[in-house]
Amino acid sequence: MSAPPPNYDYPIQDMIRRPKVDAVVEYGNAASFWVEYPSGLVDLTRSAHVALKVDKDVVGETGNVASPPLKSDTQFELEVDGGRTLRLNKAQTAIVVVDMQNFFLHPDLRAHPKGLACVPPLEGAVPALRSLGAKILWVNWGLTDHELTTIPPSLVRSFMKNGQGGFGAELPGTFGRLLIRGAYNSDLYGPLQPLYEAGKDAGTDVWIHKNRMSGLWGPQSALDLYLQEEGITTLLFAGVNADQCVLGTLVDCYYRGYDCVVISDAVATTSPEGGYENMIYNSGNGYGFVTDSSRIVSAAAIAAKA
Repeated sequence: MSAPPPNYDYPIQDMIRRPKVDAVVEYGNAASFWVEYPSGLVDLTRSAHVALKVDKDVVGETGNVASPPLKSDTQFELEVDGGRTLRLNKAQTAIVVVDMQNFFLHPDLRAHPKGLACVPPLEGAVPALRSLGAKILWVNWGLTDHELTTIPPSLVRSFMKNGQGGFGAELPGTFGRLLIRGAYNSDLYGPLQPLYEAGKDAGTDVWIHKNRMSGLWGPQSALDLYLQEEGITTLLFAGVNADQCVLGTLVDCYYRGYDCVVISDAVATTSPEGGYENMIYNSGNGYGFVTDSSRIVSAAAIAAKA
């Protein structure tokens, strides 16, 4: 009898639920690749192809290829969901913090308690990532008057209420014009603004403007140019709203071949129940990996002792 057809009735890639590999596997191509080991280590550094010729130094007791030793001066390891540990290149890693701005978070403009709950995790993760040598990228709405003339109607309408207000409209008090560069409503919320400014002065943090839901849309964006110039390949995602601007940016990065890791306690949304859960589910089961701020802080602490 012929063998039964394979069963493909499972989530694509299913990185969270799939069992650990039985033997070392290399994914990708000669220039851009991951290597996954039976131990649960997934090496994203693109620094060591699987040895084609068996060497005594890289073969374990089972005869399987063992992972190369961690280069603690340039690499670190981060635990993620699904029993995996990522090996990352410090200089090629960045956190992308999306839209943690007054317009989306300030209690005088809206109620977003879940978004505000993302602030403490970021206050822990950002300094930890700085200590590892990763870049901190604050990707935010920041429109110019010229850009107001180029935004498509669907996006214009989505930021209006009953045909009123919208991009560039005056907000109450001192908040300024809606999501215009330099306006107070476009600043980072509360303690995040001084957190950014301290990093800017230290050369670790960069502010990147966007003018669409995604920070990486189109053939050329400020974010994509920066990532290419800096040689960054691995991105950790945080911000609001999880299933809108964060997801839009993440998916575009995924399409471009960047490694994507979501920080689950540093993303939130105002969408009904299921919006956040779907974003986390698909991030871990399709687009990449999921971790949290406590594991980032732990990774930095371990690296500091190495």
